[in-house]
Amino acid sequence: MQTIFVMVKCELGQAYAVADEAVDIERVSEVHSISGQYDLMLKCFLDADQDIGAFVVETIQKLPGVKDTFTLIAFKAFG
Repeated sequence: MQTIFVMVKCELGQAYAVADEAVDIERVSEVHSISGQYDLMLKCFLDADQDIGAFVVETIQKLPGVKDTFTLIAFKAFG
C-alpha cells in the first residue's frame, strides 16, 4: 500500500464541488479544505503496484473544476 497526498488548486468558487466529487473516489480516504496556495488536500491509499502518476492525471486532474495539483508521496506513517 502506498500513501500519497494530493493538493488541489480549484477554479474560483469550485472547491466545495470538487471536494464533493473527490470524496466519492474509491482510493481517496480523506478530503480536507486547506489554506494557502492550494484549496484541498486529498489523502489517498493506492495499491503497491498502482501507477501514482496515472492515478493523479486520469482520476484527480480530470475532476471538473480542478486547475492544478501537487502530489506528495509518504514514506512512513508514525504514531
